[in-house]
Amino acid sequence: MAVAVSAESVEVIVGGLIGAIDVDGGPTLRQLNVLASITTHLWKRPDIDPSTMRGLTVQETADSLKSKSDRRCFHEVLIALEVCRHPLTKAQVDAVESYSLALGIGGPDLRIFRDLVTAGVGSAAQDFGRFIAVNLANRQEPSLQVERTQTDVAITAPEPELVQKLKAFQDLPEGSLGRAFLDFYGRHHIPLPGDQANSMNHFYVGHDMTHVIAGIEPTGPGEVALSAFQWAMNDNSVNSGALLASLVVHEAGFGQAGSLVTETGQLGELGAADLLGQEMARGAQCQDDFSLADHFVLAGEQLTAVRALFGVQAPVNPQDGHHHW
Repeated sequence: MAVAVSAESVEVIVGGLIGAIDVDGGPTLRQLNVLASITTHLWKRPDIDPSTMRGLTVQETADSLKSKSDRRCFHEVLIALEVCRHPLTKAQVDAVESYSLALGIGGPDLRIFRDLVTAGVGSAAQDFGRFIAVNLANRQEPSLQVERTQTDVAITAPEPELVQKLKAFQDLPEGSLGRAFLDFYGRHHIPLPGDQANSMNHFYVGHDMTHVIAGIEPTGPGEVALSAFQWAMNDNSVNSGALLASLVVHEAGFGQAGSLVTETGQLGELGAADLLGQEMARGAQCQDDFSLADHFVLAGEQLTAVRALFGVQAPVNPQDGHHHW
């Protein structure tokens, strides 16, 4: 189900988030920019300025937020704001835990970031590694999950059958999803999944099909924005896990996800905070979750028709360097 919070809860949510990041001298500029973008674009409240709001205490927030969906959304956004504090501090981690536990929300994120500030990067990276192994397995292209189970493909070898299956998209009509997928790989000079031995090949198919349908390019800010789009499109454990994984890899910069390049501070790039909120808003407008659809079944359909089927709206600025529309 798409992310949604009740209109009357928005001010409470923003106030609670401000309270949770008001540590170590106050919220950072990046935290405020990200929160302002989400408030403006996802929650449609440009009239609210987080930088001037009074922060709510843990108890005030817990007393006011009763809806399970409101509480879950609060937690997911709070984790994103937590990751935006550089360096992450014990005071910030303590505050996040206090608010999340008061709302009855837990998750692997609390353990990962607790270990980061108390036991160091190595311990946190191990926590993240265990988490990401499960999350990536759940995000493989659906039909390839079955094929991998049946054929027991070794991760130490290329998968020529998969490469040929993908290359066959070239025979599909111009403008089809399959042709757009091949164009995506050609545009970014990326070897097709299966061309090289990689345990993430089956993940890449589904992930990059999601890039193509959403029209989001694989820039650093674009990767974080895509995971935010997915989470807002369908707030389930797989998509919230995708958002956490993207924040760790591209913003916190301490976790490794297969061969993905680890980056730091992508939400501090020019326009990245706005992009995050805009893509959350686009994701929330979708009618269904296409990230785990059978993309091989959809490959022959026109990309415009696939986008219409799932209710994917055009980006705010298709020419910003983070989109291909």
